[in-house]
Amino acid sequence: MMEDEDNKAVENYRVTAGELRAFVERYERLEAEKKDIADQQKEVMAEAKGRGYDVKVLRKIVALRKREPNDIAEEEAVLELYKEALGMS
Repeated sequence: MMEDEDNKAVENYRVTAGELRAFVERYERLEAEKKDIADQQKEVMAEAKGRGYDVKVLRKIVALRKREPNDIAEEEAVLELYKEALGMS
């Protein structure tokens, strides 16, 4: 009886270890894909820079496009208010 429980435990461990290995390998593949994508993004920005575009501004444009227009408008209004208060307008 004890031997059967030990065999089941070993079998469960094998299944769990296999499943664990699959998760780790999937994650590693995703990490590799993420690195490839990051490299491609760097290439795009290098190409844009080579064509005379300001990469810093391009990155800001990309970030703005991810946001809601209302959030952007509110932030810009507050920025203008602060600039006026500091005599920067």
